[in-house]
Amino acid sequence: MVEKNLNKILTCSFILLSFCIFINPAKAKVEEPNYDFTFDKFKPFHPGQKLSDIKKDYKAIRLINDKKPVATYEIQIRHQSYFFPVFIHVRDEIVLDFYARLPNYFLHNTFHQSLINRYGKQDKFINNDGTSVYIWNDEAGLAITYSGACTITCFPIFIHMIKKDDVKIKDSFLIKLLKN
Repeated sequence: MVEKNLNKILTCSFILLSFCIFINPAKAKVEEPNYDFTFDKFKPFHPGQKLSDIKKDYKAIRLINDKKPVATYEIQIRHQSYFFPVFIHVRDEIVLDFYARLPNYFLHNTFHQSLINRYGKQDKFINNDGTSVYIWNDEAGLAITYSGACTITCFPIFIHMIKKDDVKIKDSFLIKLLKN
């Protein structure tokens, strides 16, 4: 009888001890690499912004192409210890559109959710072989295009923003990208 009770106590103790070992008492928070990245970093490059304001904040801006009437510039954005490019089209010293090639270490789910939180559910969704394109048309008259892909993990590819009125401009980054 005593031996039977002792076995029950030992079994219960073993189960309780196992639970204590496998439950993380530190409650440590693990953050994605892009968790602290904010979409506001792209605000200076939104369509309608002045090139002179961008040049004040980004001294290393580089002119890539000066085909009149539209010029193309490259700006390197820093996040943590990595840099990634943002390309802008400028006409008459005003930004027409921007295209950013997003780092592969960003997590698609986090970045896509931040866009949903900001602009609502996307207006269009296209998926082909694990690569998706999301399109928003916001109230401010902007068309936002975001692309992400999934292999083993999901990662963002690019973000593009242009005024809805200018979507069909032949020099748009997105039009050039789709032609290639």
